[in-house]
Amino acid sequence: MRYLHTMLRVRNLDAALDFYCNKLGLTEVRRRVDEKNRYTLVFLAAPADGDLVAKGPATRQAPLIELTYNWDSEDYGEARYFGHLAYEVDDIYALCERLMKAGVTINRPPRDGTMAFVRSPDKHSIELLQKGTPLPPKEPWTSMPNTGKW
Repeated sequence: MRYLHTMLRVRNLDAALDFYCNKLGLTEVRRRVDEKNRYTLVFLAAPADGDLVAKGPATRQAPLIELTYNWDSEDYGEARYFGHLAYEVDDIYALCERLMKAGVTINRPPRDGTMAFVRSPDKHSIELLQKGTPLPPKEPWTSMPNTGKW
C-alpha cells in the first residue's frame, strides 16, 4: 500500500492557493479542470517531497494535498471540508474482501476495478485506488450498490 493524497475542499481556490503555496510553501504539481462536472482539483507537494513526487506516475504522484474547488457554492458544514485519504493498493478486490470480512462497510464498491471508498470508525473517508491498470470487473463488486456516504 502506498499513501497518495489527502483531499481538502476549499471555498475560494485563489485564497487557498495563496495560503498553501505563497504562505506555507507548497508547490502546485498538477491541476485538473472539469467543466462538465464544474470543479477544479489542484495537487500540491511539500518542497522536501519533490523527489518522491517526481518518481510517481503522472496521475498518481505522492505524497500530495488535493485541493478540491467545486464551482457551485455548497455549505459543507465544518466536517465536510476534509475530503478523504487515498491509498494505492496492489489488489483492490482482495483488500475490499478482507475489509468486508473484518466488518467494514464498502461505501463505494470497486465496480470498475479501479476505485473504492470505505470509512473509518470516526467516519473519515478512505479512497482505495488499484495500482496499475484496472482489474477486470467481477462480482460481487459489479452489482453491489453504494452504501451511505463517502
